[in-house]
Amino acid sequence: MNTESSKPSTSGGSQGGSASPTWRPQVVSRRQKGTSPQVEQALADVRSKVYPRSVSGIYARWRIIMVFVTQIIFYGLPWLQWQGRQAVLFDLGARKFYIFGMVLWPQDVVYLAVLLVLSAFSLFLFTAMAGRLFCGYACPQTVYTEIFMWVERKIEGDRLARIRLDEQPWNTRKLGLKTAKHSIWILIAFWTGFTFIGYFAPIRELGAGLLALSLGPWQWFWMVFYAFATWGNAGFMREAVCKYMCPYARFQSVMVDDDTFVVTYDYKRGEPRGGRSRRIDHKEAGMGDCVDCTLCVQVCPTGIDIRDGLQYMCIGCGACVDACDQVMEKMDYPKGLIRYTSGSAITEGLTQSQVRRRLLRPRVIAYTLLLLLIAIGLVVSLATRSTLRMDVIRDRGALGREVAGGQIENVYRLQIINTSESPLTLTLDASGLPGILVLPADHPERQLVVEGSANRLIPVVVRAPAGDSAPGLHDIELKLTAMSDQGRETVLTEATSFYVPR
Repeated sequence: MNTESSKPSTSGGSQGGSASPTWRPQVVSRRQKGTSPQVEQALADVRSKVYPRSVSGIYARWRIIMVFVTQIIFYGLPWLQWQGRQAVLFDLGARKFYIFGMVLWPQDVVYLAVLLVLSAFSLFLFTAMAGRLFCGYACPQTVYTEIFMWVERKIEGDRLARIRLDEQPWNTRKLGLKTAKHSIWILIAFWTGFTFIGYFAPIRELGAGLLALSLGPWQWFWMVFYAFATWGNAGFMREAVCKYMCPYARFQSVMVDDDTFVVTYDYKRGEPRGGRSRRIDHKEAGMGDCVDCTLCVQVCPTGIDIRDGLQYMCIGCGACVDACDQVMEKMDYPKGLIRYTSGSAITEGLTQSQVRRRLLRPRVIAYTLLLLLIAIGLVVSLATRSTLRMDVIRDRGALGREVAGGQIENVYRLQIINTSESPLTLTLDASGLPGILVLPADHPERQLVVEGSANRLIPVVVRAPAGDSAPGLHDIELKLTAMSDQGRETVLTEATSFYVPR
């Protein structure tokens, strides 16, 4: 008989042994099949639940500030009005993106590509300088997990209270606490899903439709889908998303080196670790500053032990720094046993000022310069882009024909896009051949109006005298002159060809 089947194992994983023992007979069957201890431990960590302890300190305050900043922007931005419409609206049905005073069309997809490149270089730069700093303070998964955990602590209590509550059998009190917690979670998740949909459909109309229960099936589907995703990710999966699902955790190691600012345990100062009384001189006793209280593990949202070294599961939130600094203060030891610094600072004994100077290494400078150049180019391009666009499409069914009066006629279709907010009065002209013109001067299509943030597809007839040009294709230009209500004139020319038949 295998004696391991009668041994309890701790379900808390790396929680410092504070979680209650539970039986895991499935581990025995895996061992009997020859599974390695590393795989068994990984499976145990996946099954275990992390109970982060609340902590206060400078980094905890920064996380709270970032929660407020990000959520004020996310929840408030769709309700902001700009010139009589929603300030930020990605109208997929109309294929127009409204971003304050700017309107982007499908032809502006190049700006989306540039934004993706900017995001990539920003990711490289921030990771090379400070590791997973975005993950710890601004990532939506971290932010909503922080919100959901705050609700959980207010209703169920701190770490030990939550552990005891989960261990006890179901009763009226436990059912009431769990119901209250999940009710608030679902309300937050549903409001989050509603707000997210409000970026793609006018949120005021969406709100009216929600109150009247008159939303379309797709609107209901996506609202419930994103609400369910928020509830599941922030309420249940939590650290599993950061540890096993987020690709950033996997490839950040190629961008982090010994000079990157990360959450680091000073093993030279902390080891050998162990409990002790405040009254003894731990240096004379041959002990390090770490009292092995495991608070750094208990406050970690991903349940890792930072004293084992930098791990890909660390999101750089600094919770362990706050917890350790409080212990050091109580023990009357210097703070900073766990701190934001580089690996070189520990191995080479560098000061923080020396560490900061080494941040400006070649690849950081290269990332910064590329980021600045691309950002400047994007801003200049957006600031100088024309609010008027014209695409010329030849009528392939009638390349060129001779009409009454000795004229050669070519037919085109013009797609004119007005990306400004005000209507434009347009005038069409042509040049490139003797006597060429765009219809008679009194033709109604020679002068037209295109409303603000709209496009118009119109047929255009261009004529030229038959005897003045040799047969074949000739290069011409169509000139579009636009006059706005404010008196601003915009001139746009587009090259095309004019066919003279034999």
